[in-house]
Amino acid sequence: MTDATVEFFDARALRLEQVAIPSLSPEERAAMDQFWDEAVAQQPALFDGPAVACVGVEEQADGSALVLSWAPATYRYRALRRVEGCSWLPASIFVTVLQPVEDGGLIVGRSSGFTVHPGRWALPGGSAEPPAEGQSLDVAALRRHAAQELLEEIGVVADPEDMRAWGVTRGEYGNLGVHFLAPPVSAALGLKHHEVLAEEERARGVEPELDRLAVVRSVQDVTGLGHCADFLPLVVSRYVDGRTLT
Repeated sequence: MTDATVEFFDARALRLEQVAIPSLSPEERAAMDQFWDEAVAQQPALFDGPAVACVGVEEQADGSALVLSWAPATYRYRALRRVEGCSWLPASIFVTVLQPVEDGGLIVGRSSGFTVHPGRWALPGGSAEPPAEGQSLDVAALRRHAAQELLEEIGVVADPEDMRAWGVTRGEYGNLGVHFLAPPVSAALGLKHHEVLAEEERARGVEPELDRLAVVRSVQDVTGLGHCADFLPLVVSRYVDGRTLT
């Protein structure tokens, strides 16, 4: 089964527009800081780094584009989700990579225990970050970021120019996932790349971000894994259906 609370948007025409971050009352800001400090005390690995907040999503009436409005923020703003009656519920923008294998299916990974989502299965990817001064946050920037996440998490090299925007999902808290489709690799090669990457990181005293990989070929494969990202069943379902149609 797919999660009916997750929406899917076509990403063939995607545009990002920077806007001002919504203002907070002094009370909301104080509550945010308090909840953030509590979260850090429980999980010291958390850091208040730069992040991209999704402020709005709009489909053009003529269907010409999907417009994502975003504002530069930090991870601290996510603590607003715990503030009762808050005037603004911050959503995140993240990227993922659909990494197909040549005999069918997609590579997914399980997050290690030190991560924000320990034990959760998802596609390789990560949160979007604000662009450097003088640069833009656009589809090309997200594509490059997705390719970098693929390399850092499973060790597979993909030319960003060979990856295409495949779809956009909106799930829990309104979080927006921009999903890119990479060229296929052999399943054995993809798993081997991750094995080598994990060995190299552990030799440096660093735990890999993903502690396990798997290949899923159906929604049943996804649900069989256990805890997974809310968007994963829907993405796998649509990917499998698309392959069947072609």
